[in-house]
Amino acid sequence: MHDTDDMPPDVDYDEDEPSFSDPEDFVDDIEDEELLGDLLREKPQEADGIDSVIVVDNVPQVGPERLEKLKNVIHKIFSKFGKITNEFYPEGPDGSTKGYIFLEYGAPSQALEAVKNADGYKLDKQHTFRVNVFTDFDKYMNISDEWETPEKQPFKDFGNMRHWMEDSDCRDQYSVIYESGERTAIFNNDPKEPIVAEERARWTETYVRWSPKGTYLATFHQRGIALWGGEKFKQIQRFSHQGVSLIDFSPCERYVVTFSPLMDTKEDPQAIIIWDILTGQKKRGFHCESSAHWPIFKWSHDGKFFARMTQDTLSIYETPSMGLLDKKSLKISSIKDFSWSPGDNILAFWVPEDKDIPARVTLMQLPSRQEIRVRNLFNVVDCKLHWQRQGDYLCVKVDRTPKGTLGVVTNFEIFRMREKQVPVDVVEMKGDPESKNAESIIAFAWEPNGNKFAVLHGESPRINASFYHVKSNGKIELIKMFDKQQANSIFWSPQGQFMVLAGLRSMNGALAFVDTSDCTMMNIAEHYMASDVEWDPTGRYLVTSVSWWSHKVDNAYWLWTFQGRLLQKNNKDRFCQLLWRPRPPTLLSQEAIKTIKKDLKKYSKIFEQKDRLSQSKASKELVDKRRSMMEEYRQYREAVLHQYQDQKAARLELRGGVDTDELDSNTDDWEEETIEFFINEEIIPLGE
Repeated sequence: MHDTDDMPPDVDYDEDEPSFSDPEDFVDDIEDEELLGDLLREKPQEADGIDSVIVVDNVPQVGPERLEKLKNVIHKIFSKFGKITNEFYPEGPDGSTKGYIFLEYGAPSQALEAVKNADGYKLDKQHTFRVNVFTDFDKYMNISDEWETPEKQPFKDFGNMRHWMEDSDCRDQYSVIYESGERTAIFNNDPKEPIVAEERARWTETYVRWSPKGTYLATFHQRGIALWGGEKFKQIQRFSHQGVSLIDFSPCERYVVTFSPLMDTKEDPQAIIIWDILTGQKKRGFHCESSAHWPIFKWSHDGKFFARMTQDTLSIYETPSMGLLDKKSLKISSIKDFSWSPGDNILAFWVPEDKDIPARVTLMQLPSRQEIRVRNLFNVVDCKLHWQRQGDYLCVKVDRTPKGTLGVVTNFEIFRMREKQVPVDVVEMKGDPESKNAESIIAFAWEPNGNKFAVLHGESPRINASFYHVKSNGKIELIKMFDKQQANSIFWSPQGQFMVLAGLRSMNGALAFVDTSDCTMMNIAEHYMASDVEWDPTGRYLVTSVSWWSHKVDNAYWLWTFQGRLLQKNNKDRFCQLLWRPRPPTLLSQEAIKTIKKDLKKYSKIFEQKDRLSQSKASKELVDKRRSMMEEYRQYREAVLHQYQDQKAARLELRGGVDTDELDSNTDDWEEETIEFFINEEIIPLGE
């Protein structure tokens, strides 16, 4: 491009034609990797050949008569990572091997894969392989002996990352996407009307996600993920992953997992990437055969481990190395499903029957891999694992086909995790005695902070809601059953005790609010065609909504109290999604929480006063506005009175010494006089 100033004077051009020249101080900050990432990855790299060579130590030292057998074993182990093009076994003077070998692969990526997976491989009791890339020797030999101070990085202050927790009125926040995704807003919840905290156009291209403790808001873009936080929702971090469609956070909020179906290559696994949130660095990439069940990686409760299930294999990785625990995966034939305990590093998994071997559920302690409980099951069709939030109980929903029945019979196997040797209780769902068909289970859910669970079972219109209590004496008691319920989903309050039985979508949004302390129905309501139900983190409020993604009309979200009283109807144009902002776990101990509940009456007067203020027509904002106006008026009045006193001498001079202020104070000296003036007279003739 040329500037118009550089053109010859005799050249005629249109003055209105736009100039595409860059300004003199323009700096191009877009890197080639961002524009040509796919092509640059295929760019041939200069190499001297040793990048594909690995060194394997702790190999058995054998004589010439056993060398061929050793080579076959080594080739079988290491050929899984790529084609071995060359191998060298150094020998001593007596012809026996020296205990280390060199293997060359067809590509450097294959050598790296061998190092990643074979390092620490236990061949037998005496030999555990140590595997390194050959180029590492040069790299470590060239490390300087003198300490170099790392370059100091500037500190980025993102403000108070948990400012919403300091709200004086204890208002929670929630995100709302509407106008079919064009607008995203963050609201402070209020019983009267939501208060906008932040609102932006095209903040995300698809949807948003909160991190588990509410610190970050994740937005989706074609080029990757962005994290926002702080008081003004500044951009905290971004992760470049072209075509990203799914994400998952570790419970500790240290790592985020992203999935894209566009980026995976055979040499460089990038379908799934694990990132470090604090540094923004890529920790490791993985291949992905199928993303039908997300998340593919499941995290332990503290974020120290994450696991992945493939055919006949359970791979458990540890952080922060992102390597396999004990350098090897678990071989579990025909494993179907697994799940982490929410309270301990205990992993539960189940495998189906195999000929004469029964199905079994196994509880495994990590990182020791010790099996703390194994439960054998017979005639199993399917199993589902349901953990109670604290990890006190595990329910295994077992579908069986016993002899003499036409359908599937369901049992609930309840594992008491906090008791010695993990005893198991069984609850059998027998169904209608008059019918030979087994009763179907629609939904199951544990009470989050308690020892109850709820089950929806039966067929419409005879759907029953049963509530069970797991007692400390080893018994499970049916405490209540509501029959003929119009419900297909169970939503417990995050604090327990209260719940909502909801008939979503096809059941037209029927809602039943239940107090499980005495199993009373507090209210029956309806939000027609409701598609989602969301409890706030405190359990005080509930939102039901009709999403534009599932239903194209009547898009809105309604706010209810936990007792089922409707507070708000918020209609948003093409409303899509509402998500409450999670709260981090409380720092108070259980004893401190009990003390606060016990002394709640001390604070009740303050709360009642605030409630009365919020319920009155004059809100806090209006009261503050009136006080401000009154203060402005007082200041103005004082200024005018001051001016009036300063002008008194001039008034006396103009009025010939008569002080009207004194006349005002003595009204008896006044005389009233009425003066009349003739203004106008108009004559209008009346018609016949």
